[in-house]
Amino acid sequence: MSIEQHPTPTQRLAELVAELAVVHGRVTLSSGREADYYVDMRRATLHHEAAPLIGHLLLDRLEEAGLGVSEVDAVGGLTLGADPVVCAVQHAAASRGLDLDAFLVRTEAKGHGMKRQVEGPDIAGRRVVILEDTSTTGASALRAVAAARTAGATVLGVAAVVDRDTGAREAIARAELPYVWLLDTADLNLATR
Repeated sequence: MSIEQHPTPTQRLAELVAELAVVHGRVTLSSGREADYYVDMRRATLHHEAAPLIGHLLLDRLEEAGLGVSEVDAVGGLTLGADPVVCAVQHAAASRGLDLDAFLVRTEAKGHGMKRQVEGPDIAGRRVVILEDTSTTGASALRAVAAARTAGATVLGVAAVVDRDTGAREAIARAELPYVWLLDTADLNLATR
């Protein structure tokens, strides 16, 4: 009699991302680079099973890296990719009875209303972590870092759901920020280019 093996939460997330979000074919990424596949993370970050996994796994990974809720006041990132990731982490924290605010960074400040680039609770004087769904060069995360700092926050680190192994780690390290991720190309059985 064999014992049925169940995947770990990280393995299950990798299965879901590979199944739902990885699209094969030649594409141009937001970084301008070309690739043989695209990781359309909104197909996973907005999925009923994947989103809660992402929230809890990122919360756990941040805690392991010393960036847990006792050190961090809020999480945020560049809209649109980070939006569901930020909400998943905030909701995971709330389900554990933890207080964690969320914020979203526009690509540029609004030209009307409050004319804000950073939306949500005020982050001035607060400790924050920047989140993103997938990272190629780290440019999107670093744009969000700059906006959060301009808004008066202290940025403690950056976290991604998927790191494409194409320079984000190095770029964020050059910015002297801790960087963690849940999955990389090996986890998704993808070749880097």
